[in-house]
Amino acid sequence: MLIGLLCALGAGLMWGLVFVAPLMLGDYPGLMLSFGRYLGFGLIALVPAYFDRRRIAALTRTDWIAALKLALVGNILYYAALATAIQLADAPLPAMLIGTLPVIISIFSNWAPGHPSEAIAWRRLAPSLVIIFGGLMLVNASELAHLDGSRSLRDYALGCCIALGALAAWTWYPIMNARHMKQHPHIRSSTWSTVQGLATLPLALTGLAGYGAVNAVSGGSYDFPLGPRPLQFIGLMLVLGLCASWLGTMLWNKASQKLPTSLAGQLIVFETLSALLYAFIWRGTVPNVPVVAGIVLLCIGVMLGMRAFQQAGHGAAAEVEEVAAG
Repeated sequence: MLIGLLCALGAGLMWGLVFVAPLMLGDYPGLMLSFGRYLGFGLIALVPAYFDRRRIAALTRTDWIAALKLALVGNILYYAALATAIQLADAPLPAMLIGTLPVIISIFSNWAPGHPSEAIAWRRLAPSLVIIFGGLMLVNASELAHLDGSRSLRDYALGCCIALGALAAWTWYPIMNARHMKQHPHIRSSTWSTVQGLATLPLALTGLAGYGAVNAVSGGSYDFPLGPRPLQFIGLMLVLGLCASWLGTMLWNKASQKLPTSLAGQLIVFETLSALLYAFIWRGTVPNVPVVAGIVLLCIGVMLGMRAFQQAGHGAAAEVEEVAAG
């Protein structure tokens, strides 16, 4: 469980970068940020794919279909929706909606677990979920104060609707990804991360070509393909492709193998905390009291969640020993 926790923490640190990128490249369309990031992911994945080619060659058609689905929903669609929502409604509102992921994923995972052994009694799970939710509300209520009022009501509403689509995509992704990893324990986490990068590459190339064609026909103002700041765009997309995509996915795959999905869902809170950390660094400010209180509640909630699953695991082991002794 400790290894799973550390891997989830590492994944959260990597994924937090994706919330800052749309602010750093605010003059780039959200779709271009998504296609650029995952084009970088796919190209970077070619390197480990060469060294891991034997394991990749052993994968089945079912594995590749699963990788394509995960790449489309959890990569392309999710980040395109998130980046677009952030640019339409500013970072705080989409971050508040996406910040509910730890609670939502845990509820869905426990409600319909991939295996009965992953389920936990609601009375054990509820305290950690309530505390995490309270921490998220404290943090996000403070973040709402950073809304600058420069967007129209229509932009805010549209941004929130698109953020809900991103929320749905990333509720589905970790649950389905964890189930595939647990059903195929012979697949290494690094191999599965690389395979998802390879599956993402043709999707990103197709999306990029399609966007370029639409931009040319419609006479769009975007300077396709590299935009107004080519070097910054390429550099940031490669950083996201390597850190947030390949490395973050590999660490999350490892966490998914080591932890029950309901607990892993709670640990996505590390992404929220990392996004906050990077946002404060970007702004050059320090967190206020409500944010600090919210962070403390988030940490307490995660610790309670881990304790609940440990107790449930010990209880199940004791029952097995009693049955064996009887």
